[in-house]
Amino acid sequence: MARTIAKDHEAKREAILKTAAVFFAKQGFDRASMGKLAEACGVSKALIYHYYPSKDALLFDILDTHLTALVDVVEAAASVPCSASQRLRGLIRAILIAYRDSDAEHKVQLDALSSLPEDNQKHLRALQRRLVTCMSDSVRAIEPERFSDRPELLAPVTMSVFGMLNWFYLWYKPGGLVDRDAYADIVADLVIGGLPAVCAAETGA
Repeated sequence: MARTIAKDHEAKREAILKTAAVFFAKQGFDRASMGKLAEACGVSKALIYHYYPSKDALLFDILDTHLTALVDVVEAAASVPCSASQRLRGLIRAILIAYRDSDAEHKVQLDALSSLPEDNQKHLRALQRRLVTCMSDSVRAIEPERFSDRPELLAPVTMSVFGMLNWFYLWYKPGGLVDRDAYADIVADLVIGGLPAVCAAETGA
């Protein structure tokens, strides 16, 4: 007879994922132990292993859950009918809003994804590529003719946008002079205003 799933199974899993993300972000994935994680979660080590057979499996679920949700948000923002500049602004804002309350998951993604087995990395990197594709398409749409003449610039410009967004958590302080919406406009203005100069400039020696 198949084992029935407890009604609070999903809630417990989500609580473990959230606590584990914070724990791995603070301790470092390689140094973190499942025993100490169980203490941080306020549960037994056996219960952690009931949900996840290994630390790698737990890390994969953290990152898969985080990136899948982010892809859903980004692809939805990119599909909204609007002008190219409005779409880029909406996409940048959607990413920053999606990052809210996910600083730990984001840090673990940057620090620990490469610790996973290759097949896990392949799946997660495919999700990352979907995010990059949405941003790249939105950036290209701002200056399609210029990027047609200078296609080699699209990738570095796209990754520069992610650079501005991905490191936001390091310096942002809630209640500071710049909130997420304001910073989204700063990034969008820098990209939209700067693209003509970037695409027109000749590469230096």
